[in-house]
Amino acid sequence: MINALWLRILKTAYRKDPVVSFLVTMGAVDAIIGGAEASWSLFGLGMGTIGMAIVLRLWLLRRPHVEQATAVPEYYLPPNSSRLQLPILNRNQKHLP
Repeated sequence: MINALWLRILKTAYRKDPVVSFLVTMGAVDAIIGGAEASWSLFGLGMGTIGMAIVLRLWLLRRPHVEQATAVPEYYLPPNSSRLQLPILNRNQKHLP
């Protein structure tokens, strides 16, 4: 139950911001390895990486979004094509090869 919830949260995070999620993962691994081996420089590097990733995420959220121009619909027929009369097809006509 908890594993499925954790997996769903991770998938959502990676889809939204893959760069920030990668930096958080990399920093967390560094911090865990540094804490387990009592390497405080590696632990500090990992925590610093996590902090920078969080600041980057907050900066991306606060940045004004650039509005994309609305797409102009593409028409395959010219606008006056509805005035053209199509020939009437008869099923009874025999076509010679």
